Order: sequence, then structure tokens, then C-alpha cells
Amino acid sequence: MRGRFALLTALALALSLPTIVSAQAAGDTGVKQDRKAVRHDRRELRGDRRDVRHDTKDIHQDRRDLRQDRRDVRPDVQEGDLKDARRDRRDLRSDRRDLRQDRRDRRHDVRDARSDRRDLRQDRTDLHQDQQQKTDSTR
Repeated sequence: MRGRFALLTALALALSLPTIVSAQAAGDTGVKQDRKAVRHDRRELRGDRRDVRHDTKDIHQDRRDLRQDRRDVRPDVQEGDLKDARRDRRDLRSDRRDLRQDRRDRRHDVRDARSDRRDLRQDRTDLHQDQQQKTDSTR
């Protein structure tokens, strides 16, 4: 009876060993995939932050252009060319609306980038904890 039990136990162990090894190997590739995903997310976040910086520079330039355009309208009014002044003022209003919308969009982009950075930090923390648990369980 003991011989049969030992034989069945050895057989079960021999059959389950490849499954255990492949599960451990699959766990390692999961960690590598997670690392790649985190690296990719970090690269995307850097690009998003760079885009926000460029948008900020563009907004500052647009504000400078608006100030200059306002200065250019004054001589038209003083010279009595009211038709051109009205057209320029209408253009200025639309430019100010566009600038406000750009600033709004930039604020949303900054918020999204912060949220992404927070999520990325949490993902890295979770990944680190998963690796720690894995090494603790193998000891």
C-alpha cells in the first residue's frame, strides 16, 4: 500500500513539476512586460509634458501679439479710419477667445499630466511590491 502511495505521489509530482516551472517563468515575463509598460508610459508622459511647455510658450507669444495688435489699432482710430479699426477690434476679440480656449486646454493638459504622473508612480509602487512579494514567497 505504501509503495503504491509513494509511486502515485512521485508520479503526481513529476507531472506537476513542468506546470510549476512554467508558471514561475510566466510570472517573470509578466514582470518584464510590466516594466516595459511603465517605461513606455514614462516616455509618453515626458512627451506630454514637453507639449505642455510648447503650448505655454505659444500662449505667451500669442499674448504678446495681442498686445501689439491693440497698439496697432490706436493709430487707426486717431487717423479716423474707423472701418479698419472695427475690423481689427473684431479680429482681436476672436483672438482673445482663441487665447482663452488655448489657456483652458493647457490647464486641462497640465491636470491630465499630473494625473498620469500620479498613476505612473502608483504603478511603479505596485510593481515593486509585487516583486517583493514574489521574492519573499520563493524564500
